[in-house]
Amino acid sequence: MLTPGDVVELDLGTPAGAEAGLRRPAVVITAERILRGGPNVIQVVPLTRAIRDSGSEVAVEPDEHNGLIAVSAAQCQHLRSVATSRVGARVGNVGPVVLRQIRDVVATINDA
Repeated sequence: MLTPGDVVELDLGTPAGAEAGLRRPAVVITAERILRGGPNVIQVVPLTRAIRDSGSEVAVEPDEHNGLIAVSAAQCQHLRSVATSRVGARVGNVGPVVLRQIRDVVATINDA
């Protein structure tokens, strides 16, 4: 079962324009109570190794828990709802501190 903060391999398909696409890791940000219900669609934030000075991205340092091999940026501006069938292997978990940072940036982006 997936949990919030999981880093998963994900197939986002062919990107259009500046969208995140292709096969890449992503962070699951769907709430635990939703994940317990076994949803067909979850919310994720893609990761990239292209680090930009952007207020819409959160830097994630590799560690023994998240399974990343290089510093990556959580692309909060590319929040996606994806079918669970697109989710591949779970490689780790970013932990509660980084997950909160990602959720806070997503909330800021979506603040009307």
